[in-house]
Amino acid sequence: MNLDVVLGLQWGDEGKGKIVDVLADTYPVIARFQGGPNAGHSLHFGDTKFVLHSVPAGVFRKGTMNVIGNGVVLDPIIFKKECESIEALGVPVKERLEIAKRAHLILPSHILLDAANEAALGKSKIGSTLKGIGPAYSDKTGRNGLRIGDIVESDFKAKYDILKEKHLKLLKSYGPVEDFSEKEAEWMDAVEYLKQFRIVDGEYELNQFLDRNKKILAEGAQGSMLDVDFGSYPFVTSSSTACAGACTGLGISPKRIGKVIGIFKAYCTRVGSGPFPTELSDETGEQIRRNGFEYGATTGRPRRTGWLDLVALKYAIMIDGVTELVMMKADVLDTFDKVKVAVKYLVNGEETDVVPFDVNAEVTPVYKEFKGWKRDLTKCRREEELPYEFMMYVKFIESYTGVPITIFSLGPDREQTIIREE
Repeated sequence: MNLDVVLGLQWGDEGKGKIVDVLADTYPVIARFQGGPNAGHSLHFGDTKFVLHSVPAGVFRKGTMNVIGNGVVLDPIIFKKECESIEALGVPVKERLEIAKRAHLILPSHILLDAANEAALGKSKIGSTLKGIGPAYSDKTGRNGLRIGDIVESDFKAKYDILKEKHLKLLKSYGPVEDFSEKEAEWMDAVEYLKQFRIVDGEYELNQFLDRNKKILAEGAQGSMLDVDFGSYPFVTSSSTACAGACTGLGISPKRIGKVIGIFKAYCTRVGSGPFPTELSDETGEQIRRNGFEYGATTGRPRRTGWLDLVALKYAIMIDGVTELVMMKADVLDTFDKVKVAVKYLVNGEETDVVPFDVNAEVTPVYKEFKGWKRDLTKCRREEELPYEFMMYVKFIESYTGVPITIFSLGPDREQTIIREE
């Protein structure tokens, strides 16, 4: 049995949570493979909205096992609050969730370091969510980190104190260190809560699921253009958001990867700093933001908005080996007379279809324009109901990328989804 992967192809916020929830019905196992509580996967069930930060989006599906993989960094405080909110909805989260021993912990001092690092960068700041994720991954690669499996060991407190002291020395180099003893006490209490979950050897557990013919859907966070290697470095996240990250973040061999389902919005958004070739800083951009309610699910920050960038999308498809596409939020463009997509870049005056290495390069998008469909797509439930102008837009994207669009999401609710026949 194969492991299928769902990941974002832009700068995050593509709508991965909804699609994982929709697909979870056909997968007995959902596994999150990277990122931390900077993720904000929004799910809508009728009048209920829920935002998941660390827990995989299959948790609301009865009979589904959810696994937090080793590639994730976990903040016990945020995790505890999230799980208690899920339990308040009547969902037996402890029955449906397992945590890999090799996943790393975010300490209170990681969060202080994140804020200090960002403040020190000044105008060059990355746009961090200040959740301590970057410093936690730095400790992981620096071989200093604390892992979930450590919390049940007798020397856990000693390991914690050693890492905290290391952080305090760093923090003092930035200036006075604020007292975080209350936060530390809350964190230790949340660690005790963590012990109530099944803490497993994730790599063995997931491979055994596959050996028993249980399909797995791997869920990524953020987007491919924020990948630490292939994104717009240094304005990226701290983990591998590409498909390869599913292998290292779960302990799964590449030969066991099946479908790679790439999710993109019918336009583009970005939170924080970094290049954004198709960004619209005018009324059109503001209209996209209003129509799409483009504010961060985790931070609440207004998202930067722009037309769909097919150059960047095709690049992400190449890196990830995408086999099928999911288009989100085309309904946001329902009121537009014209819709544009970037098909080339002008970089330093020369036309190219290559994403430039230099994030400071002068990039001007070359657009193809389409007639708007001027129809309310949110009420469509079958492909035959979709307007001709919209389908021309879809066919061009499929032709440009060479990958079929298999799902249209036309609103936040589960029911506002069209799965196309093969």
